[in-house]
Amino acid sequence: MAKTLEDLFYDTLKDIYYAERQILKALPKMARAAQSAELKAGFEKHLEETEGQVERLQQIFELMGKRAQGKTCEAIQGIIAEGEEIIDEFKGTPALDAGLISSAQAVEHYEIARYGTLKTWAQTLGLKDVVGLLDQTLQQESNADKTLSKLATSAANRKAAA
Repeated sequence: MAKTLEDLFYDTLKDIYYAERQILKALPKMARAAQSAELKAGFEKHLEETEGQVERLQQIFELMGKRAQGKTCEAIQGIIAEGEEIIDEFKGTPALDAGLISSAQAVEHYEIARYGTLKTWAQTLGLKDVVGLLDQTLQQESNADKTLSKLATSAANRKAAA
């Protein structure tokens, strides 16, 4: 049987659902590891947002008449593993926060790519309700990325270089 764009959409939705649930587990570790209060607060805020994003994904599965289920996402596993390596290797050093930010931005960029693609496919498939839900998440991910960039350039990078 030929695979359609709807099949690809559903498959990618399962991928990002798995990824978000892994991110929910990783964010508290990153918050604990962060040295600056601002970065710690940023991770905690994004944890709350991510919980909402998981709920929106569950709504999308429901709108499609499908069971919310994840599909192992090796990309996010690799990005999270790199972040854990940075925590281990740079713990207690001035470079830790810069490393945490770089890891978090790798996650954000992966999510931005996935949500941007899903939103475009949802538009093509005429899934208007789904487009709005995906757009909300896409905006949150873009804002999180901008916040991380500000934290990096305002303090973390200079502290790491000192």
